[in-house]
Amino acid sequence: MAIVADSKIVRNYSISTSKNPPSCLEDSFGTPTGLHRIADKIGAAAALGTVFKGRVDTLTHFSEFPPDEQSRNLITTRILRLCGLEEGINSGKGCDSYERYIYIHGTNHEDRIGEPFSGGCVELDNKAVIDLFNRVETGDLVWITDS
Repeated sequence: MAIVADSKIVRNYSISTSKNPPSCLEDSFGTPTGLHRIADKIGAAAALGTVFKGRVDTLTHFSEFPPDEQSRNLITTRILRLCGLEEGINSGKGCDSYERYIYIHGTNHEDRIGEPFSGGCVELDNKAVIDLFNRVETGDLVWITDS
């Protein structure tokens, strides 16, 4: 992932996307492609590694969860919720990224960054998602490609 400003790459990040093929369809668990905007920034004050459930800070580090929960891919540290901007592609009935709860977020499986692993979201390591969160604003555009 790259932040681009004035046609120049400002910062690069290693990411993980879905283990399923890219897809904008609901229930596909694929990372949606196309033009999005950052709709919500959630967790500005959360501690590194804090788990979010239903976009609410649990105030609990992922290491404090039972092993069965730790084995799952948890949403940690920060959330940038995405809203698709292309009607019928990533916005609207059956394909809406916002309604699918597609985020850019931290993960408790930082060792998996760089390989397909998520259920549709874009994941970064926890320090990187804080850096990204601090560099972007609500309304900023996000372009997701399938390559």
